[in-house]
Amino acid sequence: MEGRIAQLQEFLKESPHDPFLKYALTMEYVKLGEDAQALAGFEDLLSAHEDYVGTYYHFGKFLESKQEQDRAIEIYEKGMQIAQQKRNFHALGELRNAHLAATGLLDEDE
Repeated sequence: MEGRIAQLQEFLKESPHDPFLKYALTMEYVKLGEDAQALAGFEDLLSAHEDYVGTYYHFGKFLESKQEQDRAIEIYEKGMQIAQQKRNFHALGELRNAHLAATGLLDEDE
């Protein structure tokens, strides 16, 4: 994993504003349990690339894993707005289901 992080960091030096590279690096930090770096990555994606839809589902799940249910719900709601605006109905469906599960209105196993 460390090699993958180094590789992504090198790619980011060449393309520092690429949201996919930032997202990929953030997800590597999540996998490694590097919570501070993961949180910083998610926060950067939200501030610099608000319309990068993939951020919202995974950030919400990250927050849920840290028992930050209220913030996760806020993230899902914002992601649903962005997905709707971008007409990304696949992401919208995933975010709706995550939101319903987070609010206790849907069993994720259903």
